[in-house]
Amino acid sequence: MSFRIDMHSHYYGGALPEMLRARRSYPCLRRLPDGTDNMIAMNGGFPFSAAYYDPQVGLAQMDSEGITHRMITFPGALGVDLLPLDAAPAISAFNRHLAQLGAQTKGRLIGLAGLPLADTDLAVREVAAIRALGLPGIILPGNYFSTIEAAAPLRPILAEASRLGALVMVHPGLVLGQAPPVLPSEHPQYRVSALDLQNQIAQTALTVILSDMLETYPGIRFQIVNLGGTLPFIFERLESIARHRNPGAPFPTDRLRQLWYDCASLGPRALETAVELLGADRIMLGSDYPIFKDNPVTTVQSSRLTAAQKEQVLAQTAYDLLTALGCDIQNG
Repeated sequence: MSFRIDMHSHYYGGALPEMLRARRSYPCLRRLPDGTDNMIAMNGGFPFSAAYYDPQVGLAQMDSEGITHRMITFPGALGVDLLPLDAAPAISAFNRHLAQLGAQTKGRLIGLAGLPLADTDLAVREVAAIRALGLPGIILPGNYFSTIEAAAPLRPILAEASRLGALVMVHPGLVLGQAPPVLPSEHPQYRVSALDLQNQIAQTALTVILSDMLETYPGIRFQIVNLGGTLPFIFERLESIARHRNPGAPFPTDRLRQLWYDCASLGPRALETAVELLGADRIMLGSDYPIFKDNPVTTVQSSRLTAAQKEQVLAQTAYDLLTALGCDIQNG
């Protein structure tokens, strides 16, 4: 295929910057003395450059890296979807902005919506609204999937997403009322943003495959980010635990292939391991732009995958998924 489809990036534009500038506590935007903006996020602040909110900057970056299409998501980890209901109009306006960007770019930018999770009924209605707009689905905070019990409040939302046939990206993020974690005193960028994060992602996939979600919500395509976290590297231990402690109930490794994954912010060796376990037809290109700026196409091309597997990850898996969800993926 001539496509290169990035299935994991984030976008903070539309109505969000104005709303966040009006806030005085996390999450919020703060103007610095030098005139630049700083985004106050869960794990600290970061410079809020144009790459976060200007679609033209992102499109130019896509062109420079050979990416033809990109899914841009509501910034799930920021926690805007967990704010009180006065944030709901900005979330709804953001989702409609995503649909407009899709039309303006002839489908090159594919929006993944956020929901106002403070009101379940309103969130359910927003799922229906974004599917009517042609957006493929929604992003949900991963901590809701840390256990089966934690996911219970999402059941009406998941039921509507299943009814309408939607993509659900499970992305790291808090639940309603949950305080940001206390950062460790040393090397938090490694301990939290790498080790803890990848374990958390594995927990979300584990919840989906060990629960009744796949059967109860058959219309949902679940996307687990970052190659499923640590799962590709520890699944043999999970299988061994089952053999020795639950011999009558083997670990359901095969159910991992009922989910979809992206390779955002990971490298060629991790990708090779994940493809061996999950199959290239379940793995998609991902950049995590603008948080990470490495070229994901280079990551795939430098791996030891076969040419067919590389093409599957670069385009075919995402193309098949998106077209099944009603997206019109075209050249140009």
